[in-house]
Amino acid sequence: MLGAIALLLSCQLCGEVIARSLALPVPGPVLGLGLLALLFAIRPGVFACVAPVSRTILAHLSLLFVPAGVGVVANLDLLSENWLAVGAVLVVSTLLALLVSVGTFLMVLRLTGDAHG
Repeated sequence: MLGAIALLLSCQLCGEVIARSLALPVPGPVLGLGLLALLFAIRPGVFACVAPVSRTILAHLSLLFVPAGVGVVANLDLLSENWLAVGAVLVVSTLLALLVSVGTFLMVLRLTGDAHG
């Protein structure tokens, strides 16, 4: 279990070092996840080692939202002053995310040549 946690954190650290040293516009943890996926492709047995720890972390993922909730509560005065702007940004960004998702889906559907589409 400790080895699996060390592997996950090492991949994240390597991604962080790569992203910062090359000044890439990609977050370090995303690069670390790519490195982990590459490691799974090279050595499939690693997946069996990391899977139980990953399931445990994912089962407690909701704990990671606690700091965000505390941040919202701590800044309620700021949010109450700017509620219209924050609300507009949330609505527009949600709509843009949905449109990009649909566009990506349609592009992949065309590229794969699905006969049902």
